[in-house]
Amino acid sequence: MKHTVTLEIAGTKFRLVADADQAHLQELAALVNERVAKLGAASKSASAAQLLALVSLGLADDLRASEKKVRDVDQLAHTAISSVIARIDSRLAEDSSAHDAESEAPG
Repeated sequence: MKHTVTLEIAGTKFRLVADADQAHLQELAALVNERVAKLGAASKSASAAQLLALVSLGLADDLRASEKKVRDVDQLAHTAISSVIARIDSRLAEDSSAHDAESEAPG
């Protein structure tokens, strides 16, 4: 359900119509404001737009790094699962061969 949310980001109030949870949006705005404050303390002469641009670049970089970590973990899991399946298949083939040899032996 859509609702109106007012967020303050870098000293500017924004009214949004969103279906996202208001508390979640407030947390995101707080994250942006925290980063703006850190950058603003380091660079007193930067405008709000410049600070927001730098924060955006930082968040985009964080996103890319997280996506890479997810891909790396996915690849590691895929490799591990493939290895386990290959070992299981090999063991089943060995067991099957041993079972076939036992059933062919004169008794």
